[in-house]
Amino acid sequence: MTKLIVDGKEIDVPAEYTLLQACEAAGAEIPRFCYHERLSIAGNCRMCLVEVKGGPKPVASCAWGVRDCRPGPNGEPPEISTRSPMVKKAREGVMEFLLINHPLDCPICDQGGECDLQDQAMGYGVDTSRFAENKRAVEDKYLGALVKTSMTRCIQCTRCVRFAAEVAGAPEMGAIGRGEDMEITSFLETALTSELQGNLVDICPVGALTSKPYAFAARPWELGKTQSIDVMDAVGSAIRVDTRGREVMRILPRVNEAVNEEWISDKTRHVVDGLRTQRLDRPYIRDNGKLRAATWTEAFGAIAAKVSAAGNKVGAIAGDLAAVEEMFAIKALLASMGSSNVATTSTAAFDVGAGRASYIFNPTIAGIEQADALLIVGANPRKEAAVLNARIRKAWRGGNLKIGLIGEKADLTYRYEHLGAGTDTLTDVISGKHSFADVLKNAKNPIVLVGAGATSRADGAAVLAQAAKLASDIGAIKDGWNGFAVLHSAASTVGALDIGFAGGNIAEGADVLFSLGADDVEIAPGAFVVYIGTHGDRGAHRADVILPGAAYTEKSGLFVNTEGRVQMAERASFPPGDAREDWAIIRALSDVLGKKLPFDSLAQLRQAIFKQAPHLMRLDQIEAGDAAGIKTLAGKGGTVDKAPFKSPVEDFYLTNPIARASAVMAECSRLASGQLLTAAE
Repeated sequence: MTKLIVDGKEIDVPAEYTLLQACEAAGAEIPRFCYHERLSIAGNCRMCLVEVKGGPKPVASCAWGVRDCRPGPNGEPPEISTRSPMVKKAREGVMEFLLINHPLDCPICDQGGECDLQDQAMGYGVDTSRFAENKRAVEDKYLGALVKTSMTRCIQCTRCVRFAAEVAGAPEMGAIGRGEDMEITSFLETALTSELQGNLVDICPVGALTSKPYAFAARPWELGKTQSIDVMDAVGSAIRVDTRGREVMRILPRVNEAVNEEWISDKTRHVVDGLRTQRLDRPYIRDNGKLRAATWTEAFGAIAAKVSAAGNKVGAIAGDLAAVEEMFAIKALLASMGSSNVATTSTAAFDVGAGRASYIFNPTIAGIEQADALLIVGANPRKEAAVLNARIRKAWRGGNLKIGLIGEKADLTYRYEHLGAGTDTLTDVISGKHSFADVLKNAKNPIVLVGAGATSRADGAAVLAQAAKLASDIGAIKDGWNGFAVLHSAASTVGALDIGFAGGNIAEGADVLFSLGADDVEIAPGAFVVYIGTHGDRGAHRADVILPGAAYTEKSGLFVNTEGRVQMAERASFPPGDAREDWAIIRALSDVLGKKLPFDSLAQLRQAIFKQAPHLMRLDQIEAGDAAGIKTLAGKGGTVDKAPFKSPVEDFYLTNPIARASAVMAECSRLASGQLLTAAE
């Protein structure tokens, strides 16, 4: 630790701190534009100037290290001033310089109210301008469907350039020209390809990069703000849902160091318009092959007639966005009819009896940064969990992480060794025939990551057992470290496994099938399908009765992310028309069926859930699984198919009914597939 005196206050800080960090540790406020905690230091805005006692001029605190400060003549600690007349005059000069070419369009700027330049001009600038010459103008650039540009406002802080290169791993932005002619642009003005590009809007300190889909839609002070979590993938990113009246206007990230840091994927951020299009807002019944609008009483009556004829030949399947509450409720309803035929679209490979450690991401998302070897089996993290992929890239950039991939070759934004495409390669690694086996064995904290491309196959259980055996053999499971990691692609999967909503065989014997938003599964002809969901997607097309449910922003629901972290999605708005919360629909239906469920409120339902799975009451905590379960899983064996692994996520932007209803996601999908390359085309 190093002693410093900041504004007369003596503090101890680590020698590797910058002066900016040291001053903030002492409670001083340091303005900045180019500096960002998660990006490399550029030192080019000069707004963070401070005075070092004895120095001839102010220094940029973001680029000056604590260890570079000289002690006083008698060995006293270096003295830093953040409020001296020199600093005040220097900051005023820098602000005046930054505003020379900045257009005076704050009243019509879409960043108004959330602009760092506006805030800091008020706090550190002067109230007059000495500049009478013509201002510079810069042409706006085309960056794709998500980021709108107004490059005359750009102050060349290069945050966007560094984010694209360092965090997103898609170095498509840069600066051209020099001096006053410098401009930030993308390569040949093509659309950006990163799944994290929406974060550019958050990190831009001025209004140069703004959200294209949200442009001029609302001002921040008009919006109600609700803290929630994302369900577009199994990462469970922390988000804030902003609403105006009943309508969701935008989704922004919240800081959660353990999960998403402060980034979210573009699908998480821009799926908003899908929440209001193609919505189911009333019950429907299929008559003579055609759906017609009906009342709740009619719909429940039609279901009751079929259920009474089916006896215990009923089943339920849950989709990717189902919350724990509705899965628990439908499971309880089926149990009262003598059926345990329940499953999700992605749990067939997992055995709940093997314990929680056999189906969660045991090293945790933040734990990726401690790993020094990573084997990815049957996964494309960039498509299946874009934010988690950024965490892997962050660890790889640290220089210690060696990565191997068994599966499809893909641009994952970091260098890896492609070992092979299928189970033969996995067998070779287990037997030690492949050189990467030595990398794993010699690693201190190795991770074996199994993705949905492996677990969604018919031989998924056998592949999972092989991966568990490999993790055991290489010493990935030991005191203080569990390197067996399952990366799920659906938000509902871990919660379903936690409450035992798995193991059913939907293909056999279900005369009546309840579908909780299961749009991505083929249901065989013959069964009477009751669809409880939000959108007129594939599941609704197959349904005989449709009961309109609530989307994740319209209900309070428990979700468990891929690492086993219990999270709560909060209600930010209300479902449209006659749509209701899914658990409430199931509770009302149970009354009509004569199998009344023993809860009348969400609180009572959750009490029943917590009684069965007590760990679900501990929000934002991970109930660690027993590592012995992984050894049990490893001993199961099984026959594996020699077919190569294939990621189940073919199109990142169109993975669920909400995303498929979104016009913004459709345009992003077209851009990603190469149908729309440049602004001219």
